[in-house]
Amino acid sequence: MIVIDREDASSHIEREKLLDRVMGPDRFKKSSEVIRAGRLPADGLAFVAHDGKHMIGTVRLWNVNAGNGGSALMLGPLAVEKAYNGSGVGAGLMYAAINAACDAGHRAILLVGDPKYYARFGFVAAPAAGLSMPGYFDRHRFLGLNLGDDVLGGTSGVLCPTGHSLAH
Repeated sequence: MIVIDREDASSHIEREKLLDRVMGPDRFKKSSEVIRAGRLPADGLAFVAHDGKHMIGTVRLWNVNAGNGGSALMLGPLAVEKAYNGSGVGAGLMYAAINAACDAGHRAILLVGDPKYYARFGFVAAPAAGLSMPGYFDRHRFLGLNLGDDVLGGTSGVLCPTGHSLAH
């Protein structure tokens, strides 16, 4: 049975191994990683999926400043063990993350990913159109989701990390 739950402190090593298998070493070259580097995920907004004793999926949300739009979240990476692709694990992780972000009162989520995949969760390019990321990023893959009001409409600026650092 597949179970999705909040990540706990003991998940780190298994999560990193999963990310290495699914995404490979190039994951460290992405502009999203610049935002995540040296930071902790947003409180209570990191999720894992297990099938029995094995971690098969993960997603985290990170605190960011979205230019003149103020505080938002950055989602990523979403990773699912290849054997479970198409099983609904990724969707389950996404819904857990989005619902928890709403429940915690967050206003918006941004991500860099496949527009066709993330459209089913409400992510589109328009909310992120005036924003940019540090370093190179694929503009057509930079997507946003307003959690209520159109807080990202008309925003501009460069995303920068906020929240707690690992040294905290």
